[in-house]
This record gives sequence, C-alpha cells and structure tokens, in this order.
Amino acid sequence: MESENKPVLANMRLNAFVDETASESPAPGGGSIAAYCGSLGVALATMVANLCASKKGWEERWNEFSDWADKGQKLKKQLLHLVDEDTAAFNKIMDAFKLPKTTDQEKADRKQAVAEATRYAIEVPLSVMKISLQSMELIQSMATNGNPNSVSDAGVGAMCARTAVLGAGLNVRINAASYSDKTFVETVLKQAAEMESKAISNEKNILDEVNRKITGL
Repeated sequence: MESENKPVLANMRLNAFVDETASESPAPGGGSIAAYCGSLGVALATMVANLCASKKGWEERWNEFSDWADKGQKLKKQLLHLVDEDTAAFNKIMDAFKLPKTTDQEKADRKQAVAEATRYAIEVPLSVMKISLQSMELIQSMATNGNPNSVSDAGVGAMCARTAVLGAGLNVRINAASYSDKTFVETVLKQAAEMESKAISNEKNILDEVNRKITGL
C-alpha cells in the first residue's frame, strides 16, 4: 500500500508528533497512533534480535537473529509508512465531502469519491492490523529464544503490537459503518475480529513466557 504522500508525521521529532496529536487538528488520530504503536512494538523486538546477534558467546546464532532483525526492520518500515497513510486516508475523506454537489453529475462524482475514500480508510488500518499481528511472530521468538535479560523488552513489544491491532480494528469498524458495500464490510469485519482475537491470544502467550523468564518459574 503505497502512495505519493511524503512522510510528514513519521519524520517528526517525538515531541512535535505528540504536540500535533494533542492539537485541535483531527489528524493524526487513533489510526496513525495505532500504526505508530505497532512500529514501536516491532522495533523493540528488532532491538532484542540485534542485541542477541552481537552477544558474546552467541556467535553461532548470528544468522538466526540477523534474519529476525532484517524482518523486523521491514515490518517497522511498513508500519511507519502507515502512520502517514492513515492520516492521508482521513484527509481524502474530508476532501471528498468538500466536493461540489449542485448538479446531478457533481452529486454522483462526490458520492463516488466519498465511497472510494471511505474504502481506503478501511484498507489502511486493516493493513496496520495485518502487519502488527505478523510482527508478533518475531516478538514471540525474541521472548522465547532471545537473551533473557531483554525479555521485558519483548513483553512491552507484545503489548504495543496488541494495541496496534485492536486500535486499528476500531478504525476499521468506524469507517466500515458508513460504507455501502455490505459484502466487503462483512468480509473485512470478520477478518478484523479474527485478527483481534489472535492478537489477544498472542499477547497472553508472550507475556506468560516473559513472566516465566522474569520469575524463573
């Protein structure tokens, strides 16, 4: 899912991004924040993989952890792109509603533009859900096979990924509520519900592993 939009939010300093989120502007909103949570979650797991790849005494596992780190970097990049893409999707809806609606042709064109923008505003957070859920495989591996000293980082990563999946799911549902293609909506909502359930289950499994490592039980 690529667009011609240049990354604006993803290139901001942290304090500027937070300030922009807190401003009276409606975007970035929950969808962009969900994507950013996902990027932070996979970034933490990627950090664990990089630390393990360079850990003294673990040289024979360099390829294993380097491969995980490479996968994590790709997922992180995709999620950072979606931070801006979610805001762009929201702006497309706003632009579509501003189109003229005086003549019958203008009304038809406006209706089509709103429908297309709404569908895109469903597809973007759905992608956030898919990629964030995919990142939990990496997070799980780092919790199970990574350096026990970094296991809490994997745990936080799991919580970020779960938040990303569930947060993006909210955006899928709110935009799907106004979309007229009910067959598409039914399919998307089913996918979203399945991913939400899986993310919750994955988070529990990862945190169980994290807590076992921390407590030694």
